[in-house]
Amino acid sequence: MSRSPLPQAKPIPVREAVSRAEFERDILPAYAPVVLRNQVSDWPVVRAGRDSDEAVAGWLRTHANGQPLETFTGAPGIGGRFFYDDTLTGTNFERGQASLVDILDRLLACRIEPQAPSLYAGAAVADGCVPDFAKSHVLPLLDPRAMARLWIGNAVTVSTHYDLSDNIACVAAGRRRFTLFPPEQVRNLYVGPLDFTLAGQPVSLVSVKNPDLERFPRFAKAMSHAVTADLGPGDAIYIPPLWWHQVEALSPFNLLVNYWWNAAGAPPSPFEAMIHSVMTVRPLPPAHRDAWRAMFEHYVFEADGDPAAHIPDRSQGVLGRMTPTLARRIRDFLAAGLRRG
Repeated sequence: MSRSPLPQAKPIPVREAVSRAEFERDILPAYAPVVLRNQVSDWPVVRAGRDSDEAVAGWLRTHANGQPLETFTGAPGIGGRFFYDDTLTGTNFERGQASLVDILDRLLACRIEPQAPSLYAGAAVADGCVPDFAKSHVLPLLDPRAMARLWIGNAVTVSTHYDLSDNIACVAAGRRRFTLFPPEQVRNLYVGPLDFTLAGQPVSLVSVKNPDLERFPRFAKAMSHAVTADLGPGDAIYIPPLWWHQVEALSPFNLLVNYWWNAAGAPPSPFEAMIHSVMTVRPLPPAHRDAWRAMFEHYVFEADGDPAAHIPDRSQGVLGRMTPTLARRIRDFLAAGLRRG
């Protein structure tokens, strides 16, 4: 019996470099990924990259300090895919530390090795290892307080995951392929452990490049909703919160700069609320879970409108307009309940 071909991801919409006003008016409210072509093409490291990898490394080396960065190193056999081991209780790579200069030297040397190890350092605060990086590499789309982070490595793959915050990722050197899935595709992505992760967020167990559809048959449904784009130096991409994304570096030397921020403020993490619900709601009998689903729909997702509209403002309690005082009150209430448990 022949198997139906895997659906191909659709292209992500592309905009040329946009202004902050255009970004806030047109892109943020749409809650969908957008490629921002040539958004950071004037950055010094991007200009250096037009000459060579050595020029990018030289610019970074000149401005770097000796701060150690967390590194991932994998054997050639992992094919650049940092992942779990076969038992899902360990990983197929080693964690270590190295300075940015040492990482750059290793990456340049790896380009000529026929069986080079996979090497990666990510989420490094830019100004921490390259002082004043943010001053010379400005992203006017965002508040200047949004922190630049560096991701550097060779041809490695970051497995499909999501971020809790809004994200703009800027390719500074090399090429990267982004494949994204809408949040509702979580049911088709076969997500791994929630509390033992590779680098922070849970990841899909499916390889986008070589999916095992016998083990993960619903992934074909996820691919029918996937979108993708290849980005080169100077390009950027906006990724909304909870959009799942795999990031594949396509070159032997790559530098990415990203910015996370919370467009809707910075409340306590909804992820922790979900984990609490896993403990308290998931074990209930089905009829009870259905009852709590109705409560969540009403009070959290406001399926019927404001659930406190019929209560005077002064008496709305935890359902009132969220303020720092009310947030503290709710945290104290929840902490007391966890202590009792």
